[in-house]
Amino acid sequence: MAVARAAQRRARRTAKRCVVATSALLVVLPLGLTACAGSAGTAEEKADPTRAAEEIPANAADPDHAVAAPAAFDGTLFGDDLLLVSEDTIPEDELKQLLDVTVGTGKDRKKGIAAHTALSYGNFTVDGKLYDIAAVDADGFRGFTGQTSAEFDEQWDRIAGGEVAVAQAMQRELPVDGEGYLTVGKQRIHVGAWSPSEVDGVDAMVNAKWGEELGLREGNAILINTGIASPQAVRDRIVKVFGKERFSITALDIVAQRGLDLDTFQTVVPVGGFSDAVGVFRYTPIGGGRIAPDPAWVSSHIVTEQVPILGSVTCNKFMMPQLKAALAEVVSRGLEKEIHREEYAGCYYPRFIAGSSTLSNHSFGLALDFNVPGNQRGTVGEMNREVVAIFKYWGFAWGGDWAWTDPMHFELAKIVNPG
Repeated sequence: MAVARAAQRRARRTAKRCVVATSALLVVLPLGLTACAGSAGTAEEKADPTRAAEEIPANAADPDHAVAAPAAFDGTLFGDDLLLVSEDTIPEDELKQLLDVTVGTGKDRKKGIAAHTALSYGNFTVDGKLYDIAAVDADGFRGFTGQTSAEFDEQWDRIAGGEVAVAQAMQRELPVDGEGYLTVGKQRIHVGAWSPSEVDGVDAMVNAKWGEELGLREGNAILINTGIASPQAVRDRIVKVFGKERFSITALDIVAQRGLDLDTFQTVVPVGGFSDAVGVFRYTPIGGGRIAPDPAWVSSHIVTEQVPILGSVTCNKFMMPQLKAALAEVVSRGLEKEIHREEYAGCYYPRFIAGSSTLSNHSFGLALDFNVPGNQRGTVGEMNREVVAIFKYWGFAWGGDWAWTDPMHFELAKIVNPG
């Protein structure tokens, strides 16, 4: 069913892209004034007797359907490449067999599944349309949802507290009543957040207790990151091992959605202020929003060096002099405490911009993100404006100036000679 609905779901979301782009990125909704529908007795019967009462969040919107709050996010992110759905719980032996799948032959053989998380997955209808819902373990699932969503702590706390998080793309489509509740089957669940999750195939997220209440089949789905392996190759291998009827398999990566050919070189010939820093850039889409640049280009353009404040960074060698100069000036002005080394999110990361087939400047090693938690997309951010001015002087553009702001982000806009 997930495969059959993939094109319909993507078309629906594409049509709403202009609406989503104007929405606030991190939206947390007020708590409901009444308890969610459903029997308190039933919830008590299903409660885990081993769970200590103090583990349930004290401010849970729906204590009868609350679970323990998630642990602090450790920063680990994965691409969401494939969604496998079964009619019932995937048995342990089959799960092990799945995780052992390999692709390629001989020296080129590689592990097919680099990371995974189990879901309890199902569908519900509203006004004659079919939507996807998943009961998730926040600790395992959030790293697959994109950086903004993964670091949106209150979203995960709201899910743990018995509320539902609904994909932002559904904000104008899924009807929420005047008290802020979404009807799922026979149940009313308070909407706690409009989620910036990038997982195409999950319209709404709830916790395990709500999953059980809704009748979702426990562990009947698995979200997969294929690492350096091609998602299509992994998908083909799974079908060969298990047969084409065992799982519905949806390709979630942007390469599959946009019809780009895997394992074929794409060529970029940049023009403008930093064309000299890039030259001719060739790459291969590998799925999960990621690309594999030509190794010869990487060896001639990407270096790892020590810079002030941040320490060791891996970036484009043409940007390094300006980056060092900007950070050195930050230090000389006594502003080094305004850049938090532990909140640096990287420079060279070959990928598409989330949800698109447009290359990010991180692919060229010409962009960097820092002070991430306080500078999320769509916000004014907390970036010190003197630091911003210094980076602009040294030839960087700041994402905080964009129409859809990204205040953690700086990228090379022009070549400036520090000498």
